Amino acid sequence: MNYLATFWRTLLDILPIVTIIFGFQYLVIRKPVKRLAQVLIGFLMVWVGLSLFLVGLEQALFPMGELMASQLTASQFLPELAEGTQRHWRDYYWVYLFAFTMGASTTLAEPSLVAVSIKAGEISGGTINPLMLRIAVALGMALGITLGTWRIVMGWPLHWFIFTAYLLVIVQTLRSPRSIVPLAFDSGGVTTSTITVPIIVALGLGLASAIPGRSPLMDGFGMIALACLFPIISVMGYAQIAQWLGTRYSLANKHKQR
Repeated sequence: MNYLATFWRTLLDILPIVTIIFGFQYLVIRKPVKRLAQVLIGFLMVWVGLSLFLVGLEQALFPMGELMASQLTASQFLPELAEGTQRHWRDYYWVYLFAFTMGASTTLAEPSLVAVSIKAGEISGGTINPLMLRIAVALGMALGITLGTWRIVMGWPLHWFIFTAYLLVIVQTLRSPRSIVPLAFDSGGVTTSTITVPIIVALGLGLASAIPGRSPLMDGFGMIALACLFPIISVMGYAQIAQWLGTRYSLANKHKQR
């Protein structure tokens, strides 16, 4: 891999952002940038960090995701087939388990989700537990990715799953506590970020390439869409369960007082 080319492409991607920020600062606001040296050093760190991150994706995450998908779907690894029979979707149970555990673990380590959960806990005055919020999002992400791998194995159209998931989201939005709805939608967005997206894409493409009859372009993509939707469902579901338990607890206390 050409490291200099990666650094150069990353610099070209960052330059428009830097130009807009400094252009507004000096031409519109017309005030000098406070701590200019610190800001410039920060932009330098962003440039170097993004470049190294892209190098890491190409050398580690993408190859490992595709390698795991090909190994877990290899005929030597899967259960033996009787002569004249076709492989069943249950034969890929190790793929589903890998997708579930990988989705949950990468989500728990996602920096964007950590930041959002901490802020949600601070603003809510402690009523929202940051750890429980991250666990709810992680379970949703894990279920979404697992469903995405099952869809690739089955070869079913993506729009069936998206339509059903959106119907469930709409129903939950109408029945969930209003305070949790915006946070649930934001949680679904921040979950698919720097750590999770490369692994999800690599796993989907590798799985679609390894299973006969699947197209990497048609079947390999679409997992990120499910990964965005299911955390919304899980967070609102967590809020609905918490609300139901709270209501039940208050009714039980009232009954005891009588």
